[in-house]
Amino acid sequence: MAQTLAIGSDHAGYDVKELLKKALSETGWTVDDKGTFSTESTDYPDYAHEVGKAVETGAARLGILVCGSGNGVCITANKHHGVRAALAWTPEIAELARQHNDANVVCIPARFVSEADAQAIADTFLKTAFEGGRHSRRVEKIEVN
Repeated sequence: MAQTLAIGSDHAGYDVKELLKKALSETGWTVDDKGTFSTESTDYPDYAHEVGKAVETGAARLGILVCGSGNGVCITANKHHGVRAALAWTPEIAELARQHNDANVVCIPARFVSEADAQAIADTFLKTAFEGGRHSRRVEKIEVN
């Protein structure tokens, strides 16, 4: 059974999003593209909120967001209950975000990584599991009620 992944970007991340979307579909993910759908200038919160909502409601198990720096989409996605979005500029950061923080959205800075690095970040994020254990206690303290 395919797992659903929500993906979104602004104009700066569009090309990387399209590359990732194609690769992920080929590896069995059901990819729910939340936009943008061109390189025309647009507002990153529109797409980050859509990915955040998909993860928050369970419509998607995980999410990927791409913008120029990765910061704007990360800040926006983290406004959603239960979303733990992490900015990752290397596969090692993505791996630690999953292992230690149970991140469920990875944010990629398109202007600061190559397409190959973006692919490696996404692949590492998606194949890495949360370690649990002592990290569970810490993750439980993240959410504000």
